Amino acid sequence: MNIGVDAAALGMANAVTASTNDVNSGYWNPAGLIGIEDKQISLMHASYFANIAQYDFAAYATAIDEESAWGISMIRFGVDDILNTTQLIDSEGNIDYNRVSKFSTADYGFTFSYARKLKLQGFQYGVNAKIIRRIIGDFANSWGFGVDVGLQFQRNDWKFGLMLRDITTTYNVWNINENEYAKVQNAIPGQNQDLPESTEITLPKAQFGMSKKFEFHNETSLLACANLNMEFAKTNDVFATDFVSIAPAIGFEYGYTDLVFLRTGFGNFQNAVQIDNSTNLSFQPNIGLGFKYKGIQIDYALTDIGNQSAALYSNVFSLKVDLGIFR
Repeated sequence: MNIGVDAAALGMANAVTASTNDVNSGYWNPAGLIGIEDKQISLMHASYFANIAQYDFAAYATAIDEESAWGISMIRFGVDDILNTTQLIDSEGNIDYNRVSKFSTADYGFTFSYARKLKLQGFQYGVNAKIIRRIIGDFANSWGFGVDVGLQFQRNDWKFGLMLRDITTTYNVWNINENEYAKVQNAIPGQNQDLPESTEITLPKAQFGMSKKFEFHNETSLLACANLNMEFAKTNDVFATDFVSIAPAIGFEYGYTDLVFLRTGFGNFQNAVQIDNSTNLSFQPNIGLGFKYKGIQIDYALTDIGNQSAALYSNVFSLKVDLGIFR
């Protein structure tokens, strides 16, 4: 639930808390669903770690009336066909490859979103109810539940957004199959003897953003966005205290006739600790490209591309469709 969705947003370093206004707002800031005039769907796919892990997203949202909207979305991050070698060696100490099986591990996030305009002019809010499902083969599975709240405000050409994630603290409760886990405990003598923790806790986070779109006379535009991503713990973020740590992010989208879009963004600013215990400022650059025609938008992002980043780069593709074009 922390990676992000939509290649357009990922190409702008996720700095879209204030500007988001489509079906993908269910993830970034549910208040932005108010921007939907009809019905929209969104699909996204990305491969991670040399295609070992697959990350997929699907969403649907629609306007209820001029004052409100709702949406639903699903995220899956999974690694499939993992070799289970816990039974590789039989009771007599012989290696038997016929005893090797396969399993998958996958995380699912289901989000139900609702947005509504406030009576205060320019204000709108949104709420997410999230169900988290995690499965590790036959070994263990868990259920979790969380709530997000978002707010957006527009004045003149400026937009502001606030997203409060997991405000109730999201809990995941694990059910561990002790019979299957016993195979793990016996696979390597003396290791993995204790059962894992049965409860996971996701602490609240906050994101504050602002954006402005500049229109030019030659049918071009520039959308400039900035985010302050806050965690209520001390981390390696560029601004860190015992109470809150803050990492800024900025993104830009250059558009031509609302048809072609070029994007870039810089985020994940961290004080990286070096081998000599000194710290250097690191960040992650992103780039993206988009094409929109008659309600169909295709976007691409190349993210995790900086040589200062520890992660491998990924090619991300997403599709957004305004279903009204089929009428």
